[in-house]
Amino acid sequence: MELNIGMVGYAFMGKAHSNAWRQAPHFFPGIPQPRLKAICGRSREKTEEAAKRLGWESVETDWRRLIARKDIDIVDIVTPGDSHAEIAIAAAEAGKHVICEKPLANSLEEARRMVAAARRAKVKNLVMFNYRRVPAIALAKQMIGENRLGKVFHYRAQYLQEWLVDPLFPRLWRMDKTVAGVGALGDLGAHVADLSLHLVGRLDKLTAVTATMIPTRPLPGQPGKTAPVTVDDCAVFMGRIGEATASYEVTRLAAGRKNYLAFEINGDRGSMRFNLERLNELEYYDRTQPAALQGWNNIMVTDASHPYIAHWWPAGHVLGYEHTFVNAMADFLNAVATGADIHPDFADGAETNAALDAIERSAQSGQWETVAAVEAAGSGR
Repeated sequence: MELNIGMVGYAFMGKAHSNAWRQAPHFFPGIPQPRLKAICGRSREKTEEAAKRLGWESVETDWRRLIARKDIDIVDIVTPGDSHAEIAIAAAEAGKHVICEKPLANSLEEARRMVAAARRAKVKNLVMFNYRRVPAIALAKQMIGENRLGKVFHYRAQYLQEWLVDPLFPRLWRMDKTVAGVGALGDLGAHVADLSLHLVGRLDKLTAVTATMIPTRPLPGQPGKTAPVTVDDCAVFMGRIGEATASYEVTRLAAGRKNYLAFEINGDRGSMRFNLERLNELEYYDRTQPAALQGWNNIMVTDASHPYIAHWWPAGHVLGYEHTFVNAMADFLNAVATGADIHPDFADGAETNAALDAIERSAQSGQWETVAAVEAAGSGR
C-alpha cells in the first residue's frame, strides 16, 4: 500500500518531517509506503529548492491547490500557528488525513473547530507532540499504567532554552502574537502541558504568571529598526491534576540550557524523572523495595523490550531527536492503514489549547482560572 503525502511548509519542522517520512518504512516494515508527492510554500524558488533538498516530487505555491489534488492522501502541516486551523479544516473536509504541528491552534475556539471538522470527516488526525514518542517517555507511560508509582502526589516540569537571551536576536515570527499566538508558552509550554496530560491527567484549575523580559528586538534585514515583542518570553504556572499538584516553568531565556525538557513525578510507591538532553535514560525510584535497596535506578532505554527500540539498533546504541518523528510517522501510517486509534489526536491537542487559554487568562487576571472543557475530547490519551 502506498500513501501520498502533501506537506505545507518546509523550514525547521519541514526538514524533521521530511526525514521521518523517508525513514519510517525502512525501520517499520509492513507499514504503508509514504510517497513524498508534493511540498507547498509561498515562494516558488525557495519551495523548489526545499523540494530538491528534502526529496519531494513536486511543488505547489497555494495550499488550496495541494489539498484539491486527487493524488494526495495525507496533508502534513508545518506552518506557523496562525494558518493551522484554516488548512487543517479544509484538508479534513476534502477527505485527507491530517498531521499538524503543535500547538494545534492559536486559540481554543480554533482548536474546537478543528476537532469538529476531523470528526465529521472521519479522517485520521495527529498533533505532532513528538516527545510522546521518545522511548524513555513511552516507557514512563507504560510504567505508570502498571501502577509502579502508585497514587501520584506531584508532577513538576521545566522546559528551558537559551536561544533568546541575546537582546539583539532578531524579531522573528515566533515573537509576533498575530502569527505565533503565544511565545514560550506555546512553543515550550504546549509540550509540558501535553506530556502531563499524557502521563498523569488533565489540569483542572491553575494560576499563572507570564513575562516579556526583552520588550523590543531588531527587525531582520532592517538595520536600526526595532519592533515590540508581543508574546511572552517565559511563563510559570501551577495547578491541580485531580488530587495531585502540578507545577511548570518554561522560558527561552535560560542561559546554558539548550533544550532542557525535564519532568519528575512522585507517588506513594515511587518516583521517576526524565531529561530530554539525556533522552535515552529514565530514572526510577522504587519505594516498594527494602529500605537497604532503595535508590534511584538509571534505566538505559535501549533494549529491544523497550517501546520502539526493537525497530532500531542493538542495545546501547542510542537514539536521537529525529527518531521521535520517525516513530510518530510510522504510528500514523499504521493507523491510516488499519483504522487503529492514534494519539495525540486533535481532541488531545485541543486539551492543551484549553490549558494554554487558562494560563493566559490567569496571567491577565491574577486569579485562579478553570481549564475549559473540550467538547467530545479524545480518549486514550
